[in-house]
Amino acid sequence: MRIGIVGATGAVGKELLNVLEKRNFPVSELRLYASARSAGRSLLFRGKEIPVEVLPETPLPVDVVLASAGGGISKRYAPIWAMQSVVIDNSSAFRYEPDVPLIVPEINAHAMRHHKNIIANPNCTTAILLMALYPLHKAFKARRVIVSTYQSASGAGASGMEELLHGTKEFLAGHPVEHKTFAYPLPFNVIPQIDAFQENGYTKEEMKVLWETQKIMEDPQIRVSCTAVRVPTLRVHSEAVTVEFEHPVSPEAAREVLRVAPGVDLVDDPIGRRYPMPLTATGKFNVEVGRIRKSLAFDNGLDFFVAGDQLLKGAALNAVQIAELLQKPITT
Repeated sequence: MRIGIVGATGAVGKELLNVLEKRNFPVSELRLYASARSAGRSLLFRGKEIPVEVLPETPLPVDVVLASAGGGISKRYAPIWAMQSVVIDNSSAFRYEPDVPLIVPEINAHAMRHHKNIIANPNCTTAILLMALYPLHKAFKARRVIVSTYQSASGAGASGMEELLHGTKEFLAGHPVEHKTFAYPLPFNVIPQIDAFQENGYTKEEMKVLWETQKIMEDPQIRVSCTAVRVPTLRVHSEAVTVEFEHPVSPEAAREVLRVAPGVDLVDDPIGRRYPMPLTATGKFNVEVGRIRKSLAFDNGLDFFVAGDQLLKGAALNAVQIAELLQKPITT
């Protein structure tokens, strides 16, 4: 396949290159696109330097566009790219369009069957949550879900990671910590706001988890309440999850389901101090799930903890997995 990456010099763009290489994706030609300020740069792919081109305002000469340059760029250009390419978009620009499939390959690959050359990648928080929630939902039917997130600086892109690193150095040196990417300084702090507040008091990031869960799991009845918090880690979003189920469930039964779930690593040994963490989930394709226990709030519920690399399953890996599905018939 001829592949084009839009936003190639950003945090997700660089991860897309790494994932394509690690998964040995069949790339016959690679084109890298970014803004004019990145023109003249080159990025390494399979031992070769690939030049970064300025994004044109025309269709791109590729089979698949992996877009990760923000919703504004995608909204403007994706319909143009889709004239001759399949667009896999990492922004929120098309996620809620009824005729655009929103895909997590392990869950709803069948929804790609009737795509119209634009396929949406889900929000990173949602994708990481559903890797654990969906297998349990299939087995025990989830009805109500409460999620508290611990989202890393990488969720705001390369600028977020740079601001955390620079701010930490300034804090430790006793200097004032400036902030631009985040609403407040992030070092040694947590910020209970990600994206803009909505009329109902939730932020848009929190509402995305509800909207996207219902669409991906094809269940408009499931209820989700989320509190999204930015924490001073570089990579990996972690989530504390409480779920009420319709069918009888137990921690032992849940472990059996998650032990064989695709894309999941069961890390659940409290006595041995083994549980999901950013430290261990960074750089992993799979999502870690652990701390599974009976809920004390719901008669038929579970509590568990999830950690997944926001730049991988939350973004680049999921997009490449979607591209892999384009190479074969959708049968599930």
